[in-house]
Amino acid sequence: MTLQNAPESASADRGLGQVATEFLLNLASEQRLKAHQEINKFVRWYGENRPISKLTIPEVASYAEQISPSAIEAAEKLSIIKAFLTYAYKQSLTRANLAPHLKTKKALPKATATKQYAHRKVTLTSQGYADLKAELAALKNERPRVAQELQKAAADKDFRENAPFEAAREYQGQLEARIRELESILKTATLVDAPDSDTHEVTFGDTVVLRDLVSGEEVNYTLVDASEANPLEGKISTASPMGQALLGRTKGQKVEVKAPAGILHYQIEDIKHR
Repeated sequence: MTLQNAPESASADRGLGQVATEFLLNLASEQRLKAHQEINKFVRWYGENRPISKLTIPEVASYAEQISPSAIEAAEKLSIIKAFLTYAYKQSLTRANLAPHLKTKKALPKATATKQYAHRKVTLTSQGYADLKAELAALKNERPRVAQELQKAAADKDFRENAPFEAAREYQGQLEARIRELESILKTATLVDAPDSDTHEVTFGDTVVLRDLVSGEEVNYTLVDASEANPLEGKISTASPMGQALLGRTKGQKVEVKAPAGILHYQIEDIKHR
C-alpha cells in the first residue's frame, strides 16, 4: 500500500487499502509516520482490495494475535488500528463500530466457561500455571470488596435507575464465573515437562523469534494453551493459525501462515526452549 490521493467514491464497498490511505492522509505528518506500518500490516492481513464493509466482528476480535508483543508497544499498535476502525465507522463505511471488538483476549460466556474447560484437556507451562494460580488468589481477595460495594449500592432505596447496583451485581457475577473457570482449569491442567535438550523443533512452551519476509520486522511468540494465551504478552495458542504453522518447525525454516488475504511468509530466526 502506498500513500497517494485516493479517488472519491460513493460506494460503501471501498477497499481497505483505499480507506487506509484516506485515513493516513488525514493524520498529521508525525502521526502518519507512526501509524503507517501498523495500518499497512492490518490491510495486508485482510487484503488491500477487501471491501471494508465486509469485515466481521470475529475477524477483528482475533486480530490482536497478530500484534507483536511488548505490552506498551502492543497497546499503542492496537490503539492505531482502533482509531482506523472508528474512522471507518464515522465515515459510514461499516455498519457497526468494530473498534471495541479489537481485544487482546476474548472473554468466555459466563454460563459456559467452566463447562467448556471441564470437557477439554488443558496443558499449561509451569509459568502459566503459576500465573493463573496468582490470578485466582487475587480474585478471591477481591470478593469482600465487591460484596461491600454491592451492599452499599443496594442501600439506595430508589431501584428504578440504580445503575451502581446493577453494575456491581454484574461484576460480581463475572468475578465468580472467572473464579470457577480458573479452579476448573487448575484442577485438571497437565503441566508440560522440559523438552529433550537435543530437541531442535518448535514445541509447546517454546518462544520463537520470527522475521516477516515482507516488512523485515522481527516478532517473538510463545506457544501456549488457549487458556494461557495473551497476545499482548506474546503468548499465542497452539491452535491458532500462527501456532499451527510453527509447531514442529526448526530454526532457519520458512513458514507460511494463512491469513484472510492469503499466505503470509516468515522465517524462524531463533527458538528458545522453555
